[in-house]
Amino acid sequence: MVRRTLVVGVVVSAVGFVLSSSLFPHASQAQLSQPPATSAAQPPVLVKGLPDFTDLVERVGPSVVSIRTTQRVVMNQAGNDEMDQQMQEFFRRFFGMPMPGPAPTPRRPAPQDDSSQGEERPRGVGSGFILTPDGYVMTNAHVIDGADEVYVNLTDKREYKAKVVGVDKRTDVAVVKIEAKGLPAVTIGDVSRLKVGEWVMAIGTPFGLENTVTAGIVSAKARDTGEEIRFIQTDVAVNPGNSGGPLINMRGEVVGINSQILSRSGGFMGISLSIPIDDAMRVADQLRTDGKVTRGRIGVSIGPVTKEVADSLGLKRAMGAMVQGVEAGLPADKAGLEAGDIITRFNGQGIDSPADLSRQVAATRPGTKVSVQVFRRGAYKDLSLTVASMEVAEATPGNKPATPSRSNSVAQAVLGLVVSDLTPDQKRELKSDGVLVDQVDGPAARAGLRPGDVVLALANVQITSAKQFDAVTAKVDRQRPVSLLVRRGEWAQYVVIRPNR
Repeated sequence: MVRRTLVVGVVVSAVGFVLSSSLFPHASQAQLSQPPATSAAQPPVLVKGLPDFTDLVERVGPSVVSIRTTQRVVMNQAGNDEMDQQMQEFFRRFFGMPMPGPAPTPRRPAPQDDSSQGEERPRGVGSGFILTPDGYVMTNAHVIDGADEVYVNLTDKREYKAKVVGVDKRTDVAVVKIEAKGLPAVTIGDVSRLKVGEWVMAIGTPFGLENTVTAGIVSAKARDTGEEIRFIQTDVAVNPGNSGGPLINMRGEVVGINSQILSRSGGFMGISLSIPIDDAMRVADQLRTDGKVTRGRIGVSIGPVTKEVADSLGLKRAMGAMVQGVEAGLPADKAGLEAGDIITRFNGQGIDSPADLSRQVAATRPGTKVSVQVFRRGAYKDLSLTVASMEVAEATPGNKPATPSRSNSVAQAVLGLVVSDLTPDQKRELKSDGVLVDQVDGPAARAGLRPGDVVLALANVQITSAKQFDAVTAKVDRQRPVSLLVRRGEWAQYVVIRPNR
């Protein structure tokens, strides 16, 4: 009895202590229970909770369509196309030889001018969305590429045969038209307001499953993959059949077209790429108006600017697009651009890379007069040109200089180069001064120079003769790399040489 009493007493005492502590906490305990003070410089992040997509799906879902494509094929004379294919496979697998007898006639596309011939067979499934109430639909170019017929299916199960209005493979945008009225069109959003980390939603037809909804966040904006446009990167699940469907923000606006995935397996691995809707609409407007996209062109070949080249030229950082060649008779040539110029601004917009310049030039309507800023021999220079059309025929400048007379060069000891003057005919053909490389050794050989190259500039100084080249070489700092603008064939590029010390 004594043990039981002691146990009960201990339990009662413990309970009483807990109750008294909770009802009448000590000062130190009360202080510990308070949340820690936050710094005024770093306000707390408020998590608003997970979004609810139900209203968005109800509102935008009817504007998303499923697109199926077909192709007409012609059967062989016997009409046993499938059986012939199966028998051929049987003999190949089990006998290691072709099936005896005449080879079966393979399936082939039907003639384009006679849609009544051949059997219509399924080709692929994709997605799209309604641009206008009168039946214009946007999708990806690769969804309808190669199709003989395109069919658009609405969420209410109506199906329409579509007419292809225009296709632009470079941006992967296409517009088709169905004969219908009063359709629920999407609302176009403002991509500039889109933020990394923002919730977005996709609706499409992955694997033929119509009106499938997936969601995620914006992982990055302006993702550069080397193509004409910069993509919106998300972690929204996108699979085959989602192509051409809309990427939708939390306001129910379309901000992109789901176009690609980055994957090592062929399936979704957490990285989806969408075409920004502003780029897509610019293309779609031209397709609806002209049936094709007209792009700008200025007539230069360009390359990147490395940090080493930027440092050697005195450019603040590695940026811009280096002009490697200028095509005769085109806007850049008329405006006075030269090989070796580094284009840093185009039409008021900064240029960080060659891809930036290509996109901006292509997006400029032909006939537009623009300003171009270049970095040339240590200083900035502003030029003006009128953008031409991409359809302008390309000119191919030649560069086949005859072997000039050789002159000994002081540069051989410093750079490993022996150069000579260009002949007047060579200068006329190149449309430039410079010196011809006759021999290469030491530092120049390690930098990749070859006999037959033409040096146009050395250490930001334009070269006109072998004598001048020697004089400029004698002044270079042998403790630092020196840049040479070198033309090889049709193109020019900067080469950095580390002199002999």
